[in-house]
Amino acid sequence: MSKDLRSDSDLDEVDLALLRALIADGRLANNRLAARAGVAASTALLRVRQLQDRGVVRGFHADIDPEQVGRPVQAMVAIRLRAHDRRHIDAFTATVPRLPEVLQSFHVAGDDDYILHVAVPSASYLRDWILEKVTTNPAVAHSRTSLVFGHEPGHPGPLRD
Repeated sequence: MSKDLRSDSDLDEVDLALLRALIADGRLANNRLAARAGVAASTALLRVRQLQDRGVVRGFHADIDPEQVGRPVQAMVAIRLRAHDRRHIDAFTATVPRLPEVLQSFHVAGDDDYILHVAVPSASYLRDWILEKVTTNPAVAHSRTSLVFGHEPGHPGPLRD
């Protein structure tokens, strides 16, 4: 197995307990996190740092409601690139997914190459953004936009017990 690939066996019961607690509440104070995992506070702190260093915990984020900050229109924008070569991929990823309207960017397999989750102030802003920022990008061959009517955040699934 490649050094970069990790299996479930890399996570012991303490790691899993810490992850379960963080999934439930990413803002837990370290002493409460330690108590939930059944370990000393110093152990919890060390283990969470190790999980971050290993890339298991990728970060801690605030979940901001786009509507509450003036971006009530959300859409999923499917992008098909002109070619599947490094030049086109690099040209696209260096610009479009980094725009402030993009909440998330997914590089996918199938008919489309990327799916962007965007949030903008209005439908007319979305139309102009697609025309000015997406379809004019030389790497982009085609785009398809679907409005988002609702969004429920998921979770990484059950961790083994």
